[in-house]
Amino acid sequence: MIRTSPNCRRLVLIGCVTLAAAATSSAAAADYQDLALLEAAARSAAAAVLPPPTEKQRLQVGPIPPGLHLRRCDSGVKSAVAPGVREKSRVLIELRCETPAAWHLYVPVRVVGTSVVAVAAHALVAGSVLTAADVTVEQRDLTALPLGFFDDPALLIGLTAGRAIAGGAVLTNQQLLGAKAVQRGQTVTLIADSGGMSVRMAGRALTDGLINQRVRVENLSSGRIVEGIARSEQVVEIIF
Repeated sequence: MIRTSPNCRRLVLIGCVTLAAAATSSAAAADYQDLALLEAAARSAAAAVLPPPTEKQRLQVGPIPPGLHLRRCDSGVKSAVAPGVREKSRVLIELRCETPAAWHLYVPVRVVGTSVVAVAAHALVAGSVLTAADVTVEQRDLTALPLGFFDDPALLIGLTAGRAIAGGAVLTNQQLLGAKAVQRGQTVTLIADSGGMSVRMAGRALTDGLINQRVRVENLSSGRIVEGIARSEQVVEIIF
């Protein structure tokens, strides 16, 4: 018969308790959703709608709180682009589960790094019609760029400065005016993007609008008055 000292028996007991606690913790963890899989799902959904990152860029997901406990999704986590105004370098992804416990999570994903952007080669006065000599390109940090920036200087040629612009300033669609796209009373095509799908419907312009300007339009199907941006001749993108 092998005898053990009280101290030895206590160590054996502590070891058994520790192993039992570890097993319980492992079983509990298996009941919760793997956050790494959620991050991968958000990244995949965002990659389908964001411009492919260049060699100087990458996708940054979240962050998803590391202590977040969501029940493991037996039905499979579904992902979609959350409704709202979509930006050029960032998107909000909704992750959703139906069973066994319904939950949803919004995960921001953005492109980080630098991007080529069009900037004013020198100071521009209001009313100036831009030529190739007025625009140059630089690499700028994406996180510091304003909404509506241009990465192709060719798109700016022929546009008019709506206000004075300082030399070196990033050029945006809020500063520049183009040819008139829609006129009040004109029938236009309304475009709404939601969840990766594009819906088109007929509308009537209630205000004149230049390219990239905000206009008010009436949805001829529902009668609702909505606001949109004149993207091209007779085409208005609805703002959610």
